[in-house]
Amino acid sequence: MAEIETVTGPVEVATLGPTLMHEHVFVLSTDYAQNYGPGAWWDEDERVEHAIDKLRSLYAKGVTAIADPTVVGLGRYIPRIQRVAAEVPVRIIAATGVYTYGDLPFPYANRGPGSMFGGAEPMIDDFVRDLREGIADTGVKAGFLKCAVEHAEVSPGVERVLRAVAKAHLETGAPITVHTSSAEETGRYVIRVLTEEGADLTKVVIGHAGDSNDLAYLMELADTGALLGMDRFGIDLFNTTPDRVRTIAALAARGYADRMVLAHDASCWIDWFGPGVLAMRTALTPNWHYEHISDDVLPALRAAGVSDSQIDQMMVDNPRRYFSPGLS
Repeated sequence: MAEIETVTGPVEVATLGPTLMHEHVFVLSTDYAQNYGPGAWWDEDERVEHAIDKLRSLYAKGVTAIADPTVVGLGRYIPRIQRVAAEVPVRIIAATGVYTYGDLPFPYANRGPGSMFGGAEPMIDDFVRDLREGIADTGVKAGFLKCAVEHAEVSPGVERVLRAVAKAHLETGAPITVHTSSAEETGRYVIRVLTEEGADLTKVVIGHAGDSNDLAYLMELADTGALLGMDRFGIDLFNTTPDRVRTIAALAARGYADRMVLAHDASCWIDWFGPGVLAMRTALTPNWHYEHISDDVLPALRAAGVSDSQIDQMMVDNPRRYFSPGLS
């Protein structure tokens, strides 16, 4: 039977129930947290317990798995995630890759194609090792690849990551999720580069596509076979929930329910905002949390004419297809 790696070990893909396809547990700048967080806003045990509570509540809403695209650049630290995963019924699928909008981390910047010292691309070997052997010495294998293309003017570092992700995908069959900017329509660039590399676009999620209500742009991406990440519910600063719902309903009516996946891009803790700003952010985006889809979005989708079978496609069938091993 086809299996997908999770933080607590492999499971059969066919057993994945409703899955949120883009949720972080923690987003941290590790060196910043270690130097400035303890005794102020970061208590390891407290944050782990908080995450356990959040994921148990999510499971009670019927969600059985999350894809966590926290990679290098977002503070991936698997031992902390293992502590959470051991105490919750939600299956957490970890990722490998690099998250940057511009420059590469220094361990990669001076090695590899186009760098000072040249040579083969070291990211490929690192990503493949995470997928096949495990991340560091944790025994946890990544289940998918993640990178980001935020700006229309793509830096050499961002292009290197995207092409390394594509090559690791071709070597392992692991699927890909790419953070994109709908405002700058960087999904087109992602599709072009991944096509050049020979990637299987049916194994690609164009992350944050749901920030757009431009049906022509969204259908153009979906017509390549790629999945649309309708995955920022609750971040009303980018697109309101009513508009996101209307867009999904319009696409579902046009036959695209088999090319959309749902999520919030939420987290239990993110250190991109100081404690004061974090409180303000919560006031501005009160629905940016794991349960907004279960509580509010699914009823709104049904009211907009989206059928239960289409919701199952987006939350169950499409994730299962995405995580089924190998290239189609």
